[in-house]
Amino acid sequence: MTKRIGRTDYKHILPIQTRWADNDIYGHVNNVVYYGFFDTIVNEYLIASGMLDIHNGAIIGLVVETGCRYFAPIAFPDRLEGALRVAQIGNSSVRYELAIFVEGTDDAVAEGNFVHVYVDRDTRKATPLPDAFRSALQALT
Repeated sequence: MTKRIGRTDYKHILPIQTRWADNDIYGHVNNVVYYGFFDTIVNEYLIASGMLDIHNGAIIGLVVETGCRYFAPIAFPDRLEGALRVAQIGNSSVRYELAIFVEGTDDAVAEGNFVHVYVDRDTRKATPLPDAFRSALQALT
């Protein structure tokens, strides 16, 4: 079994509050909700860094790969922390690695990854990452 990565291995932490609607019939946060957490963590960082204008920006990120490993259940009203780091930066793509922690704990309840390819908003063709965007990502490596 692969060793879980700890909180200190991540560069960006975002508080996340679970919602009542996140729980499924089995009494825990449903697996698909984690992908919403991951999307939120990545996009919050990019928006806060000034790298992503979701309404008018020339480039947008499209998810081309995702993955998640689950270690422990969580449920509403757990307070969580989402963690983000960048594993690889390509010409027009980025591999983000993420983790979910119960607030104040060091062991991830889930770890995942997203690969985004950045494309021109209008043509949807891959576009090289601008230098400022690349610098904001390098801060998370």
